[in-house]
Amino acid sequence: MYHQGADTVYLLLYVDDIVLTASSMPLLRRAIAALQREFSMKDLGALHHFLGMYVQHSGSGFLLSQRQYMMEILARSGMADCKSCSTPVDINRKMSADDGPPVADPTDYRSLASALQYLTFTRPDIAYVVQQVCLYMNDPRESPLAALKRILRYIRGTLHLGLLIRPSVPSDLVVYSDADWAGCPDTRRSTSGYAVFLGDNLVSWSSKCQKRCVSMQCRS
Repeated sequence: MYHQGADTVYLLLYVDDIVLTASSMPLLRRAIAALQREFSMKDLGALHHFLGMYVQHSGSGFLLSQRQYMMEILARSGMADCKSCSTPVDINRKMSADDGPPVADPTDYRSLASALQYLTFTRPDIAYVVQQVCLYMNDPRESPLAALKRILRYIRGTLHLGLLIRPSVPSDLVVYSDADWAGCPDTRRSTSGYAVFLGDNLVSWSSKCQKRCVSMQCRS
């Protein structure tokens, strides 16, 4: 980020892909020209895709979508034409490491679970349940596999969803967090999660299992 007075330039770089934006079009053109004098680069125009994410522009902002990636996951799993469901997780059931026999193909399970992890970049609504199925990658059983298939059925019915970014008058940073209490039936550890909003926009989120606690004794 470059900031001077009312002028602001943001640059996002990943390997050889660059996303560049600025507070005004003349400033953006000057920034591009300055970079081109120093590096060999090509201006591809308005942002339409980045790292497999598509950018759909609208009057109220833009939508980050991984629709094509979602369709590829469904096709790979053989569930492109599956019946959709309205929620990504069964809230009335907890998965366990010993729940059911081992899956027939653990490699396929791990591949799909890893693919769903990347999808959470634009689908925070599945962050919790994806984190849950990833806990059982070492020895996947039928119960986590059923949960993974439920996620895929939910995705089948929500291909239009993504992450909406739009102008926001309030610019406050607001954080919501929560955790269950010893919710894992295997380890008795808690699962925590948070969501960070900058104004009306969700900018950061996470769901993860509690790590081991370290006890310390202090003396004053």
